[in-house]
Amino acid sequence: MSRAFVKEPHGVEDAEPLPERLCAPVRWAGARGSRRMHAVQKPVIPLVADLIRAHPGTISLGQGVAFYGPPPAAIARIQDFAADPDNHKYGPVDGIPGLLSLIKAKLARENLITAGITTGAAAGAGYRVIVTAGANMGFVNAICAITDPGDEVILSLPYYFNQEMAIRMLDCTPVVVATDERFQARPDLIEHAITEKTRALVTISPNNPSGAVYPESTLRVINALCRARGLYHISDEAYEHFTYGAARHFSPGSIPEACEHTISLFSLSKAYGFASWRIGYMVVPEHLYPAILKIQDTNLICAPVISQHAAMGALQIGAAYCRERLPAIDRVRRTVLDGLAALGSRCEVGPAEGALYVFARIDTALSAMDLVRCLIADHGVAVIPGHTFGMDRGCYLRVSFGALDRDTADEGVRRLVRGLRALA
Repeated sequence: MSRAFVKEPHGVEDAEPLPERLCAPVRWAGARGSRRMHAVQKPVIPLVADLIRAHPGTISLGQGVAFYGPPPAAIARIQDFAADPDNHKYGPVDGIPGLLSLIKAKLARENLITAGITTGAAAGAGYRVIVTAGANMGFVNAICAITDPGDEVILSLPYYFNQEMAIRMLDCTPVVVATDERFQARPDLIEHAITEKTRALVTISPNNPSGAVYPESTLRVINALCRARGLYHISDEAYEHFTYGAARHFSPGSIPEACEHTISLFSLSKAYGFASWRIGYMVVPEHLYPAILKIQDTNLICAPVISQHAAMGALQIGAAYCRERLPAIDRVRRTVLDGLAALGSRCEVGPAEGALYVFARIDTALSAMDLVRCLIADHGVAVIPGHTFGMDRGCYLRVSFGALDRDTADEGVRRLVRGLRALA
């Protein structure tokens, strides 16, 4: 180190001066930012939120959150949190032991994922659980752990925009494949898209943004394809508790042969009203556990411990907390579907059997973003443009029905239908 940066015994005035060339004023030439970040799309949710703020009174059918808050048992868990000094220190990278045990029991009970799950320091063949700051972080962890720059990850259209963004941020290539007219995954097209650079296939079921729920048979075919081709199957199950009618959620991680190549992502944000608490978890093959610990320790160290304590209270109640509220959400869902159906051929809508969304194709000459701006400015209702989900051929909108009470949703749908009648 240069003596100019070392404090001398008699004070800084005795230190050697910096070379004149370093002290002379220079003109800032500017530094170049990351080129790959220029290829990443801008997050659309903040953009629409700015438009909403600029037009007070707008009803938002945009961001996907549930209308209810956390269960009382979760609040009770954090009331005494501050009393324990250890709670203010770093926690284990993979999660606090009590929460890991509850997650393991939940996976066995609700997802039928039982293949040798180990927690803490114990190791063995099968799965490991890591608590994350939401499912988005779990996805980034997974991509970091399984890819190198230039690798490819296959996404079905419409994709979840944050996943496409994460793949690009890590200098990998998202390869998109079409779904059918009901937004169901096409295993034949997925197989055709596999190259020597492919590292993983991603499924989201129930799906954001389409609301499609993939049948067990389709997910089994995709999982077997991954096993046969030496690829990872990343299964995003953040909306596992949100299904309607005869639709049923299935976890590919429950397949006996799946534990070596399946990465399952879960979230408490929706089902337990925890969106701002940032808590989720991932279930990964044992051999990926060391890499993911490195990634998480570098990026976060551990998920917020206070949120982990709240999650313990939520998981002790279990899925019943969400199921009791599903009828109210389903009533709003049917209101949205009925309202859009009244537009006839001007609006094509998928079945929306799961999650919190309806994905609609609008017959209009406007771009999706221009349509969104007009709906907010002229009709007081906000939705999300479909191009952000990769649907840039035609005009698509994502309509969220989970966040509103029925009366507000009714008025929001009336505004939406009125606006689409004028603009479609």
